[in-house]
Amino acid sequence: MTPESWAYAETYLDEDHIVGRARQRAAEVGAVPVGPGAGAALRVLAAALDARTVVEVGTGCGVSGLYLLSGMRTDGVLTSVDIESEHQRLAREAFTEAGVAANRTRLIAGPALEVLPRLTDGAYDLIFCDGDKTEYSDYLQQALRLLRPGGAVAFDNALWHDRVADSAQRDPDTVAIRELVRLVREDDHLVPALLPVGDGLLVAVKRAD
Repeated sequence: MTPESWAYAETYLDEDHIVGRARQRAAEVGAVPVGPGAGAALRVLAAALDARTVVEVGTGCGVSGLYLLSGMRTDGVLTSVDIESEHQRLAREAFTEAGVAANRTRLIAGPALEVLPRLTDGAYDLIFCDGDKTEYSDYLQQALRLLRPGGAVAFDNALWHDRVADSAQRDPDTVAIRELVRLVREDDHLVPALLPVGDGLLVAVKRAD
């Protein structure tokens, strides 16, 4: 794929002004939310699943949440976990600006690997992970427990700035993502795809059997 084609696909859908402002606020605090291409893919995935219950790890200051909520059922609830309280405050600001009812979001502050084990087994349609890359494999294990049969898990930054495909790159984040990609590919309980949108979006559906 040429850079021109990637850029064309990435900007295929225009972001509305509310997402744009959420993205600007994220940049101001040094957060890096999902890009437009990955956001659009998440919205499609939430809509295809008719998702009512979604968990995201890493709020992206509301950018990813806005995409997810716009694809979910109108009575759906997004649970967003983040260790940064400021990112959650900005996410709440974005949700309010978008007119999202307060009872449709549940923001939980704390480390993901302390929060996720407290959530209910098999109760979620979609899990989106954009947190600590070195914890991605642990998030996968939690997602397998949390997802209903037929539910899906998605990981952002699955290509990690073109480093994952380069075997010479051995930094901890790259190694962790590379291990995640292997685990997902080799798990017979999952139907996976690695999408070249944004910085890479790894998606897998939990088999019903």
